[in-house]
Amino acid sequence: MRGHKLFLSRILCSSRSLVGAALIAVSFPVPVHADTITGKVHRMQEVTVSSRRSPIKVSSAIPVQTLSGADMSQLGIQNMADAVRRFAGANVRDYGGIGGLKTVSVRNMGAAHTAVSYDGAPVSNCQAGQIDIGRFSLDNVAMLSLAVGQNDDMLQAAKLYASAAVLGIRTERPVFDDDRSSAFRLMVKGGSFGYVSPSFRWWQKLSARVVTSVDGSFLRADGNYPFKLVNGKYVTTERRNNSAIDSWHGEANMYYSLPEGGELQLKGYYFYSKRGLPGAVTLYNPVSTETLWDKNAFMQVKYSRRFSPKWEFKVQGKYNYGWNRDREYGPQFTGGEYNAVHKQNEYYLSATGLYRPLPELNVAFAQDGLINTLRSTMIDCPYPDRYTSLSALSIRWQRRLFTVTGTLVGTYITETVKEGDSPHDIKRLSPGLSVNVQPWQDEMLFFRAMYKSTFRTPSFNDLYYFRLGNRTLRPEKADEFDVGVTWSRSFFPAMDYMSVTLDGFYNDVTDKIVAFPTTYAWRMVNFGKVHVTGLDVTLATALSFTRGLKLILSGAYTWQRAVDLSDRDAKTYKDLLPYTPVHSGNASGIVETPWLNVGYSIVAVSKRYYMSENIPVNEIAGYAEHTLTLSREIDLGTCHLKLLGELVNLTDCQYDVIKFYPMPGRSWRLTGTFIF
Repeated sequence: MRGHKLFLSRILCSSRSLVGAALIAVSFPVPVHADTITGKVHRMQEVTVSSRRSPIKVSSAIPVQTLSGADMSQLGIQNMADAVRRFAGANVRDYGGIGGLKTVSVRNMGAAHTAVSYDGAPVSNCQAGQIDIGRFSLDNVAMLSLAVGQNDDMLQAAKLYASAAVLGIRTERPVFDDDRSSAFRLMVKGGSFGYVSPSFRWWQKLSARVVTSVDGSFLRADGNYPFKLVNGKYVTTERRNNSAIDSWHGEANMYYSLPEGGELQLKGYYFYSKRGLPGAVTLYNPVSTETLWDKNAFMQVKYSRRFSPKWEFKVQGKYNYGWNRDREYGPQFTGGEYNAVHKQNEYYLSATGLYRPLPELNVAFAQDGLINTLRSTMIDCPYPDRYTSLSALSIRWQRRLFTVTGTLVGTYITETVKEGDSPHDIKRLSPGLSVNVQPWQDEMLFFRAMYKSTFRTPSFNDLYYFRLGNRTLRPEKADEFDVGVTWSRSFFPAMDYMSVTLDGFYNDVTDKIVAFPTTYAWRMVNFGKVHVTGLDVTLATALSFTRGLKLILSGAYTWQRAVDLSDRDAKTYKDLLPYTPVHSGNASGIVETPWLNVGYSIVAVSKRYYMSENIPVNEIAGYAEHTLTLSREIDLGTCHLKLLGELVNLTDCQYDVIKFYPMPGRSWRLTGTFIF
């Protein structure tokens, strides 16, 4: 049993080794599953200004896309999964309805390779290895971003440097009109299938240096939407059962501007949900009795300060508590009932320093330390404790129209268990390199290239799940390559911007962790090898006409082939991976007028297969989902009212994202927002 002393010594050792190896990585980079469930705002925001910022970061050395809270509202985006589906290269697995599990994979790397950050702090789930993004509310979100590789921000946590892609969630910060010291917002939503969701937001200025915000929301829905069940030549209309959900969300923030410069931010977060799990829809499927309870609470603190033009520093700490209970009745269980409770604890500390020895040179070093624990009532739970050290060195050289960034991430992971043998320690160096060139100073045209080596650690479920887990698993390794061009220009005065990006990418995944049948049971093994080749295209433009008329257009398209190269002798060799469409994309338009705002969006996905073998019987049909929104804002003296009406899935298209999990047909929602 190795303890905390060994863990801390490993942190220091990995830090020293990184400094010695980083310069080599900067110049010479070295190349190196199914989802589980357990695991306006205030009127002073940017929606009121005359010009808009492009949702595409044209000058970035890596692909970065953004989506503002205002645009999400006007497009009728109902939840986090619907928002993320607007990003090129993002594949969202959605198990149907408001309460269904929703995970995101970028360029078919797998959900476990995508990091999620909430106001700059990483969100994690060591049990499942992936994040259910469906639990995050959009009511207080100011901006979503999706970065392939990592963000351009060098002052970030080492855990974000280590990920293949980062989904960033940035919440609203208090902004006050004139001499006001408080602002209050009340929002009420209602719609199809018993959907009701009230929420509130309160901003308060306590002093010249201290402001606070409090957000709270409640959501309930029956989720009993109709769908068609096909049995040969017979088609019947059925309803989803056991799909109800009740959830609560609360969040409090304090922002303190320090006298010597810098800021201290405190955040408290709580989430609770109780939801039925309807299960797969198959012929003669009995009524599901499975119920899942989720609780998540965390406290995080962040301190940042710029000491001088050459020195910046950021430190953040976080305590995260996760609890879930899964209950199901049936004769297949001993005593007629399955009831399992899981508890997770995470202790996280991160420190990042940025140094500018020369105007052209930036050097950043980040050090993270994590402790994760799992306790469960399941049979043979070994009560694992995981100790992780992450060290990241980043060097950026910028000279006129040329920028090169090199990164090196060092990882050390060790685990202890109360029963059985511990998994092998993980020690790995992961390099990365990106280059960005602007050929002409007066032209917003950029060429970029990126390479990054990443890996994902086996989750607690992969290692220890009853009969399925395998403690000898190796990390799942991946190499990312991207070559792209970005361009932005305004052709006439009424055009705020027009931005275009084109990125070709190639991902090589080895030692992929998959469930593999053995003599007596399924078992997690390092078996998979995957090659992903693809192309991402994005387009965005905004036009401002006279008399307050504006038009905002955006679109994204992804072509990709993710093929299985695990076994040359298998029938599935070079077949497409399950749930991998060759074509996917979306388009949206927003028309803003002084009287009424209209939004229209389309999300389309081509056919794909839900099993490894690409045969007609395993095919899932493609679909296109249309959404129409109408909104109007009204001034009522000291109160501001915004009304929003939405028609989702306008054509009443029946489709599955996950086979046998039908998505809702046509639905509606009305939202009233009062701002005081």
